[in-house]
Amino acid sequence: MAKPLETFLADLRAPLQRDPAATSWVDVVLSYPGFHAITAHRIIHALNATGLPILPRFLSNLNRFITGIEIHPAARIGKGLFIDHGMGVVVGATSEVGENVTLYQGVTLGGTTLSHGKRHPTLGNNVTIGANASVLGAITIGDDSKVGGGSVVVRDVPPNATVVGVPARVVLQDGKPVQPVSSRPQVDMPDPNAQLIAQLAQRISELERRLAALTGEKGEDVSKAV
Repeated sequence: MAKPLETFLADLRAPLQRDPAATSWVDVVLSYPGFHAITAHRIIHALNATGLPILPRFLSNLNRFITGIEIHPAARIGKGLFIDHGMGVVVGATSEVGENVTLYQGVTLGGTTLSHGKRHPTLGNNVTIGANASVLGAITIGDDSKVGGGSVVVRDVPPNATVVGVPARVVLQDGKPVQPVSSRPQVDMPDPNAQLIAQLAQRISELERRLAALTGEKGEDVSKAV
C-alpha cells in the first residue's frame, strides 16, 4: 500500500500530467475540486476505517457540498486519481479504484442491488471513464481500458479495451477494431451503431427498389441520406 505522502504527491501530479489547462501545482492546490475531493476523501476514509460512527459520513457529505463530488467514505481509491471538472461524480461504497485512473464529470460508479456485500465496480489501473458514463454493479474494468462518454457499462470489460454505447460494448481491443470498419478515419471511441444503421438503410433502399419495380412507382434511395 502506498504511503500517505507518496499518495498525496501522485494525486497532485495527476492533473499536471493529464490536464493541459493545469499550469502549476499551486493552480491545482487552489482551484481543482477533483484534487480537493480526493485529498479530503483520503482523510475521511482513514477515519472510517477506524470504525468511527457518523463523522466520516457527515464529512463526506460536506465534501460533496463543497466540491460537487460524492465519494463514499468506504470507497477504496488508489493513488494518482484525476477527477476532471468533477461535478456530479458519484463513487459508491464498495467501489475499488486502481492507480492513475481518470474520471470525467458526471461519472457514476454505482450499484444495481440492495443486498449487502460487493455491489459497486472495480476499476483497474490506468482506466479512463468518459463524461456522464455509468459503470454499474460488481463488475471489473480491466487495466488500461477506456469507457466512452455517456456509456452504460453493466458487464466486465477486458484489459486494454475501449467500450461505448448503451449498454456498452467493446469496439477496440488492444488498439484494433473488434469488427471490420470502413476506410474512413476513426475517432478514438467510434460509434458502434453507425455501420449497422448504414447497412439497414441500404437494405431498405433495396426493398423499395424491388417494390417500385412491382408497382411501377419510383422509390426513394434512403441510403444516400445516411
